[in-house]
Amino acid sequence: MSATTTPTDETGRIAPRTAPHSRGTRLLRRLVRPAAAALAGALLYLSFPPRPLWWLALPAFALLAWCLYGQRIRPALGLGYLAGLGFLLPLLAWTGEEVGPVPWLALAAVEALFVAAACVGIAVVSRLPLWPLWGAAVWIAAEGVRARVPFDGFSWGKIAFGQADGLFLPLAAVGGTAVLGFAVVLCGLGLFETARQVRAYVRTREVRRTAAAFAALTVLLPVTAALAARPLVSDEAEDGTATAAVIQGNVPRLGLDFNAQRRAVLDNHARRTVELAQDVKAGKAAKPDFVLWPENSSDLDPYRNPDAREVIDQAVDAIGVPTVVGAVVTPETGPLRNTLIKWVPGAGPVDTYDKRHIQPFGEYIPMRSVARLFSSDVDRVQRDFGRGSKVGVFDLAGTEVGLVTCYEAAFDREVRDTVEAGGQIIAVPSNNATFGLSEMTYQQLAIDRIRAVEHSRAVLVPVTSGVSAVIRPDGTVAQQTKMFTPDALVAEVPLRSSLTPATRLGALPEAALAALAAAGLGWASARGLRNRRRAGEAAR
Repeated sequence: MSATTTPTDETGRIAPRTAPHSRGTRLLRRLVRPAAAALAGALLYLSFPPRPLWWLALPAFALLAWCLYGQRIRPALGLGYLAGLGFLLPLLAWTGEEVGPVPWLALAAVEALFVAAACVGIAVVSRLPLWPLWGAAVWIAAEGVRARVPFDGFSWGKIAFGQADGLFLPLAAVGGTAVLGFAVVLCGLGLFETARQVRAYVRTREVRRTAAAFAALTVLLPVTAALAARPLVSDEAEDGTATAAVIQGNVPRLGLDFNAQRRAVLDNHARRTVELAQDVKAGKAAKPDFVLWPENSSDLDPYRNPDAREVIDQAVDAIGVPTVVGAVVTPETGPLRNTLIKWVPGAGPVDTYDKRHIQPFGEYIPMRSVARLFSSDVDRVQRDFGRGSKVGVFDLAGTEVGLVTCYEAAFDREVRDTVEAGGQIIAVPSNNATFGLSEMTYQQLAIDRIRAVEHSRAVLVPVTSGVSAVIRPDGTVAQQTKMFTPDALVAEVPLRSSLTPATRLGALPEAALAALAAAGLGWASARGLRNRRRAGEAAR
């Protein structure tokens, strides 16, 4: 019979047994990090408009860092995917507003994979010195990939787009969305690292000076840089001013069915323009130098429908100034065109800009036969739109107006091109009627505000159903409409021609951060291989 040993304490008395953890307690402990990862994603969502809670992005990344620090690839992938779903499922809920939950869930599920990949990268570099620097670069590199693939990418949900009301906003003028987003992520990861260093000091009473100093710098440097960049944000009218009118005609009813009432949409915008002309004549409103209509304000092709052309002619002649009309152009052969038309009183259409970055599954259906397996709603787009090839800048009564159509505003290059081509202000004609009363229009308005600061340009946003707005070059909203309310905004806006560092540098800051991410991942991989080799040699 084998002997058993009874544990005793230092005095020889029998030591009390420690009760084993219950199964429920162990399960709860295992769920803490997954729950924290999902919560971090939810905090990121809450940091986006229409809520002015931009600062929530900082604790979100600090919490995410706690989840990922020192993790292996497989758990980091799972935690990152949970964070991605917690972030993108609510953020993109508007995509299912009219076509049901399947496209929304599919989009969020795919886009969350990019977040998961970024989180794996952060976990890998978390073993390196200066790891918040590498980790923030990894996140921005993943955003860059997500903005390009698949189907020309999907930029919605860039961290920068949640910072229109934030402290870090001036950094958009330094290096665009990449530098702005990098600062936010770095500060959030730095908060966790600072807390980790403080905790280590409390436990050991030893100060790791270099590590503690760097942890503090990862928080202080982004804040200092944002404050230092404030002089780049200017409202000065370098080239004088222009008086612009933004028309919101409204749609007959919400949802995709508004396309079945195309003539009513056109009539609404024409009517509101004529009313503005009457207000000008009566002295109730300033006479604009030019007028902007929204995207799809005429879904009737004015080149092929004489009645549509007549309605537009009458409205433009009434106001008496150049007007930009958003139209769907339907040639007999080939793809449709989402077109902005420069319409001149007495001359009619004289110039066009065709949307270059068109929306997959909205304006064209990639892999239509496969997509149909998931939703028959893809056949609502019966004829695909084609993409334009030239940058859009219209000379409107002496003002160079850069043209960015709706979805294009989420993509860096499409906006930057118009400024480099001479745009003194930026116009973003949009159509959000499909998405009803969802948060989408406020998310897009925030993107437009970021672009205003990034390029130091006033941004004019005519939307079919709202929210239409006039945005100053410093990102503040000077005027805006209510949703689903006919309206006309008339505002004097500054004209500017100088280029911000962000405009001049173009994609270079994003490329530099991608290189930094690659260097960090390469260093971490090399260290891992070296450590495994040493462990193998020691085992032998």
